[in-house]
Amino acid sequence: MIVQTNKDGGVKSYKQFGLFSLICFLSITPLQAESFEDFKKTQNSSFSEYRDERDAAFNSYLKAQWEEYTAKESKPLYEKKKPKSINPSVEKKIKSVGPKIRIKIAKAKPKPKPLPLVKPKLKEDLKTHLKPVVVKEVPLIKPKDINFLFFGQKLGFDVDEKFKTAKFYPQNQTGISNFFDKVASSDYEQTIREIKKTSQELSLNDWGVYLLVNQLSSSLFSGSDDIKLFSWFVFNKLGYEVKVGLSGKHVVLMHYSKKIIYSTPTYTFKKKKFYVVSNYAKGSAGKVYTYKQSYPGASKALDLELKTLPNFEKDSREKTLAFKQFGKEYKASYTYDQNLIDFMATYPQADYDTYFNAPMSQETYQEIAQDLKKYIDAKQASVAINFVLNFVQKAFKYERDHQQFGREKVMFANETLYYDKSDCEDRAILFSYLVKELFGVSVIGVKYKDHMATALYIPIKGDSVKAGRREFVIADPTYVNANIGQSMPQYKTQIPQSFITVRKDSMR
Repeated sequence: MIVQTNKDGGVKSYKQFGLFSLICFLSITPLQAESFEDFKKTQNSSFSEYRDERDAAFNSYLKAQWEEYTAKESKPLYEKKKPKSINPSVEKKIKSVGPKIRIKIAKAKPKPKPLPLVKPKLKEDLKTHLKPVVVKEVPLIKPKDINFLFFGQKLGFDVDEKFKTAKFYPQNQTGISNFFDKVASSDYEQTIREIKKTSQELSLNDWGVYLLVNQLSSSLFSGSDDIKLFSWFVFNKLGYEVKVGLSGKHVVLMHYSKKIIYSTPTYTFKKKKFYVVSNYAKGSAGKVYTYKQSYPGASKALDLELKTLPNFEKDSREKTLAFKQFGKEYKASYTYDQNLIDFMATYPQADYDTYFNAPMSQETYQEIAQDLKKYIDAKQASVAINFVLNFVQKAFKYERDHQQFGREKVMFANETLYYDKSDCEDRAILFSYLVKELFGVSVIGVKYKDHMATALYIPIKGDSVKAGRREFVIADPTYVNANIGQSMPQYKTQIPQSFITVRKDSMR
């Protein structure tokens, strides 16, 4: 039977096992024989009817001759290492200019009130309301097959038992085809529907969906290769353009992204960049053997943009920040959501536009804003904005990401408030958000080879940069004690590498 050829790739199977495998088969132990018989059963049963006509065509891609591709490491965020330490400036009061500030903080949207109880108004209505109520039997909710915690949220999914019989065996191209056949012929539609529904209910962005699928796959399988293969199948069914390949005897999962994901191995197929997200900050994935084609109809790119925050079960905690200015201490207290912080901690290095334009949680912003308002309301614009700049400069210790996390880690505004230490881009992201929301000021990120600052479109004299046709005055959240218009000495004459536009339409 092994040497029979057929249109479905039997010849290729013969070539992969060869005469040596046939000899080994004739002399294997009972345990090995059982394994081989199991494999044959799996292989035979996998060629059953597909539930999606696209799968038959796609399987032919998986069985065709694969090609070798070499990984390239995506470029780092900075050309040079960021400064190990930064000398502070001399504390000096800023000149009072501009109109007096009146901070307005939008109130949180109230929760909908419960519907009022219906009361009978007329005597004739009384009989209607006194009619015996027929209690309908409520069927017991069937427990889900797979249950786990997802950032504090209890989730459950129904899965076909056939999923669990899928196996990456043998550990080569045929094994990937076998796995695909098994899952593609299973009753997977219900699981896909539940993933879509859960993603919508939790307001998950693409990264949230990535984590959800990965956790579901990890709950179903124990082997890393099987986890990746099941994730690959699900992502394709969700419409994401995702590939798998082989590096040695192990599976490599690659996601298409239009934007750069930094410090992550990348492969190019038809001028499209595919990233090995699981290898973020872990080095190269090496050479990969894979197919050229993509799954029919799956063309969506993995987009790390965070337009709205996920709707997780809240784990609220409190924190207070303090700093001194001209010998006087100021404090700002707020509530943060630990589940949201944990979610943000999983992020790979996205482009700066993602971080500068991500929202801050409404509760955290409002509480920070209320405390800052006490100190800056009715102050002139330059003094008020400068106070917020000094707050970001002094409320945190400076430390580079590699010392704190062992890798480059760009923080969202919520994260900078959470951690006691941060470096230049983290403070720039937090300051840009606060100044935009509190004052409605146009702000940009200013990136150098080894540093990040911000600049404001306000009529104050000082060090400035030109972005497009407009002149922006420097405001550096890392240069402690510096006022608006003060650059660090080493950057006064440097031309920035790029500017990051901070949009005014971000939502909380």
